[in-house]
Amino acid sequence: MTITIVGLGPGDIDDLSRKAWRTLKQAKTVYLRTNQHGCVPCLPQGATYHSFDGLYNTKENFGAVYDRIVEALITAAKDGDIVYAVPGDPFVGESTTQKLITRAKTEHIPIEIVSGISYIEPMLRLIGYDALDGIQLLDGLDLITMHHPPINPDYPAIIGQVYSQMVASDMKLTLMNQYPDEFEVMLIHSAGTSDERVEKIHLYEIDHSEHIGHTTSLYLPALGGMSSFEQFQEIIAHLRAPEGCPWDRKQTHQTLIKYMIEEAYEAIQAIEDDDPEELAKELGDLLLQVVLHTQIAIDEGEFYMADVLRHVNEKMIRRHPHVWKPDEVSVDSAEEVVTNWEAIKAKEKADTGDVFESMLAGVPKVMPALMVATQYQDRMARVGFDWADVKGVVDKIREELDEVLEAQTEDDPVHLMEEVGDLFFVMVNWARWMKIDPEMALKKANEKVYRRFEYVEKRVTESGKPFTDFTLAELDEFWNMGKKLGL
Repeated sequence: MTITIVGLGPGDIDDLSRKAWRTLKQAKTVYLRTNQHGCVPCLPQGATYHSFDGLYNTKENFGAVYDRIVEALITAAKDGDIVYAVPGDPFVGESTTQKLITRAKTEHIPIEIVSGISYIEPMLRLIGYDALDGIQLLDGLDLITMHHPPINPDYPAIIGQVYSQMVASDMKLTLMNQYPDEFEVMLIHSAGTSDERVEKIHLYEIDHSEHIGHTTSLYLPALGGMSSFEQFQEIIAHLRAPEGCPWDRKQTHQTLIKYMIEEAYEAIQAIEDDDPEELAKELGDLLLQVVLHTQIAIDEGEFYMADVLRHVNEKMIRRHPHVWKPDEVSVDSAEEVVTNWEAIKAKEKADTGDVFESMLAGVPKVMPALMVATQYQDRMARVGFDWADVKGVVDKIREELDEVLEAQTEDDPVHLMEEVGDLFFVMVNWARWMKIDPEMALKKANEKVYRRFEYVEKRVTESGKPFTDFTLAELDEFWNMGKKLGL
């Protein structure tokens, strides 16, 4: 009661191993996953051959078909030894192998494997590449379910099971999230057979090929140009190594704080300037801070990059159940997403047994004061701690302004600063009601003041006289002229 899984090779009978031939010749019953394989007509006679091709004509998906194949093989094996023959090698792109091994183990049925040449070896010959130089292997049917390819772009990849133009179409959309549209790739058809064909083509064109069939694979060359996250980590690890850079080795989490803040602001400036090329550079500098902090942590035995990525990946999936579990959670607006996010976050704290913590505690106090005030008010409003309408906010502004004016009559600068702070805080709330980012509003006002005062300075300089020779009214006239010019 043994199941022997035999690899038939890529298609040519000359590529069938002697062990595979001997196993098939001695077998009484052989089950072929498919008889659509070049060497099938030349297999040794004597055994009774059965094919599962009929199952592929049903409307079931491949997963269901493979499950039915496995069930049929298990049933047949209970009546005696059988041979199950598959294209290529049983452990390369053959989903039924793992399913069968798992199922046979529960039934206490021994499994034997007779390896074969897979489609990989002929493909390596066609592209002239050594597999140990970093080739990556992927299943096209898995890739089309993704939105970003799980590929290190500094190394090439072979993607199997590109068996239809529809698969190729879905695949290119995933790949184009990392590779340029006109990136040159190769479609390789029937590798290892007399019909093999190599088709050089641009990535965006792969679903236009007329030669795509059940033996088609895609070869994706390395993107190169030091384009991978892994290469970045290697560079930073090298800089922190004993033979690396003295400055980088000297850094700690604390010494890098100012650089993280600076890089964040420089990235924001590139966004404000609507400069995509500069933004790409600044995001790289910002990412440098993340990777450098992580390498410091690795050196100190604190955590690994895998921990950083695992934490954020799990959190994003956990806090977006409407995306990953749409049957359980649905949302109708961005506001509902935020509400769910806070509820999930609160439940996480409760599940871990954390002691009470204010919902405001998650706002970093080192942020600019306007941003902190905005975050506080947003969070309080989420739980209903807010005015019923904007009129209440305006009334509060008048109240706080009166308190500032009253405090001015006192000889108490501490109290005056407190009252001015209260007025600012309510002004931030008013901006929130008007859906205006107060930090951005003040930033724009600062930029406007810079432009107009720069114009005043130029007019004064052109006059050849110092500022002190001008009255405020004259300077204000220059200001208004700049305003009329749209500065």
